[in-house]
Amino acid sequence: MANDEAILKQYLVKYKHPEYVAREVINVIQRYRTLTYRREVFVFNNGSRKDLLQLDGTIPVNYKGAVYNIPVCVWLMDTHPQNAPLCFVKPTSDMCIKVSKYVDSNGKIYLPYLHEWNSNSTILNLIKYMITAFGELPPVYSKPRTEASLPYPVNTFMPQPSGYPYPQIVNQTPYPTAAPGYPTTSNMPYPNIVSPYPGYPGSVNGTPYPNPPTSTPYPPTSTPYPPTSTPYPTTGAYSAGSADIAGGTITEEHIKASLLSAVEDKLRRRLKEQSQQSMAELETLRRTQQELGEGKARLEDIVSKLQKEHADLDTNIAILQEKEKELEAAIERIAEHEGVDVDEAVVTIAPLYSQLLNAFAEEATLEDAIYYMGEALRKEVIDLDTFLKQVRTLARRQFTLRALMHKCRQKAHLAC
Repeated sequence: MANDEAILKQYLVKYKHPEYVAREVINVIQRYRTLTYRREVFVFNNGSRKDLLQLDGTIPVNYKGAVYNIPVCVWLMDTHPQNAPLCFVKPTSDMCIKVSKYVDSNGKIYLPYLHEWNSNSTILNLIKYMITAFGELPPVYSKPRTEASLPYPVNTFMPQPSGYPYPQIVNQTPYPTAAPGYPTTSNMPYPNIVSPYPGYPGSVNGTPYPNPPTSTPYPPTSTPYPPTSTPYPTTGAYSAGSADIAGGTITEEHIKASLLSAVEDKLRRRLKEQSQQSMAELETLRRTQQELGEGKARLEDIVSKLQKEHADLDTNIAILQEKEKELEAAIERIAEHEGVDVDEAVVTIAPLYSQLLNAFAEEATLEDAIYYMGEALRKEVIDLDTFLKQVRTLARRQFTLRALMHKCRQKAHLAC
């Protein structure tokens, strides 16, 4: 336990919530001993690479009363639990992926729980939903064995009831069963894919977790009968003509019709399987096309904004260049004049502004005069009585001018 925590802390140094992720991973591996964790490099669709923590192993799935170990891989984002994990089925060399509303041809898992993922979702609940979904539609099946390698002993055919399309082989050597740990196609219902991505992956018409299909499961992919190229045995209890076996008669025409029906049924099943698999892949491609279209629209919007900003920048540059030329011309005109008369440089546009300007200039001179009177007193150029008398006179005049300026500002609607 302590060792797992120490290793996880090293793996989760770049995660936003390392303590939370470590606790959750430890709970998962304690509950499911067949799952292990490690850090691997994950390559995203845009080519970017990132070191992520993954849970790899098998989960127990109960299908038709038997428990199978389904291999899965769960990648935890570095922002977990804000973002949903990426889940995949990892078939072994003797397994094939069964495309359904829960799994695509690449093995990626789609569940309503992943679509509705939030910060309160947990990996334990995710695995429980996987077990429930795979119990309805197993994601893998065993690869069929080569028919030519199967032994076909010389046996007799038993008569069948009317409507039974195939002859029954008596004492036939049984087919080898699939390796333990996952179901075979003979026990697996064919997925009924009905728009697997209407509202979110793994839904049928927007309803999460639909009931499993009520149709009868399809028979195995490979039929337990020899191919048409293999001649049926002619020895035993029937001959080239007809034979009476257990009160029934089977002729060559019956055998031929049975073989034709078996081949037709097998081809129909394979065509339907390929058709539905192609529909699922087409739906994935349509979703990818939609995402690419949305990305194209966003890129076009960004390009249009950049073009507009570029045009505005060119306009501002042109305006600045014109202003720079005006400033250079003004500098040249000023340089041509030897001196500037202050009285001529400042011209008011109204008598009120002229009165305000004169009062301000006089008040500034009075302030300078009071300053220099203080300096003269400090240097003992004048005596104290003279200083007080002159300063009193200047201050009275300064107060009058400031009152006048305040009144002028009010009349001119300027800040006082």
